[in-house]
Amino acid sequence: YGNFIDDLRLYVRGGTGGMGYPRLGGEGGRGGDVWFVARERTTLKSIRDRYPQKRFVAGTGANSSVKALKGEKGKDCEVHVPLGISVLCDDGKQIGELNAAGERFLAARGGLGGSLATNFVPCKGQRRIVRLDLKLIADVGLVGFPNAGKSSLLSKISHAKPEIANYAFTTIQPELGKIMYADYKQISVADLPGLIEGAHANKGMGHKFLKHVERTKQLLLVVDISGFQLSIKTQFRTALETILLLTKELELYKEELLKKPALLAINKMDLPCAKDNLNELMKQLENPQDFLHLLQEEIIPANILEFKDVIPVSTYTGEGIEELKARIRKSVDEEAEQENEEYRKKKLLLLQTSE
Repeated sequence: YGNFIDDLRLYVRGGTGGMGYPRLGGEGGRGGDVWFVARERTTLKSIRDRYPQKRFVAGTGANSSVKALKGEKGKDCEVHVPLGISVLCDDGKQIGELNAAGERFLAARGGLGGSLATNFVPCKGQRRIVRLDLKLIADVGLVGFPNAGKSSLLSKISHAKPEIANYAFTTIQPELGKIMYADYKQISVADLPGLIEGAHANKGMGHKFLKHVERTKQLLLVVDISGFQLSIKTQFRTALETILLLTKELELYKEELLKKPALLAINKMDLPCAKDNLNELMKQLENPQDFLHLLQEEIIPANILEFKDVIPVSTYTGEGIEELKARIRKSVDEEAEQENEEYRKKKLLLLQTSE
């Protein structure tokens, strides 16, 4: 997975409270808290490099004294984390998430200072081991088998410069790119490492790949028009079988993924016979049910993914690239409008019920 880190275990401990002053009834200061704060341009790798011990301990509360009967609170410890973080306990249970810059999560609370209630003895802070799990947030996620041309497509539509080579698994870490439009609108696109058959069962980079799809708002399936074969030992798959297999992998990992709006980019249209293959594929996509009996049962998903648009492209000649960018923009704008409409309806309903 290269230098890319998408989960990290940390030890966090709130500060111990300060001592109380029994003779004058003085209260010790509370221990400091440990906070996770979401910040842009932060990575889990930068946290690991900067704090190799991966221990975060907040300050101790000040003791109560004759000069200051109420001791001061201990210093808080703030850890800057990237956006798109889920915070999990060591047993895997999710306890919080941070999606927008500036969001805060209390990871460990400081202990109370010594007071009459605690017999003037201070309490220790909360301590625990937590796991930060990163899921990339992007408007569009590129989904496809290795060598479908996802990296080339990302480099054509955005300013990202992923490594590109003619062998499977060129991409070993997620790449994020931004499509820039003439009116300064930006749409983020994530190229996720090549999926293989059995990814839902964590084969290849299975779950490492699929969990990033969860946070993308839309899917863009990229399929090679001439079909796909991972190696000599594996079976050759036609373009239709590839689409069905990708759908099945997403479905077996998490069925909700199929509810996301999806576009289909048919790549490598510069190859000979591509036009004939495309005509055949379009017929198959119009009525997929008519062709399913010709295929093996294990590659057929329970639900067929419906595409908002099918766009033939060639990253080699540049054919269809501008069209694809326009369709992505249209699809993202439509979804945003729909979300706003739903939000307005909810607000209206709340106002009516409160009246």
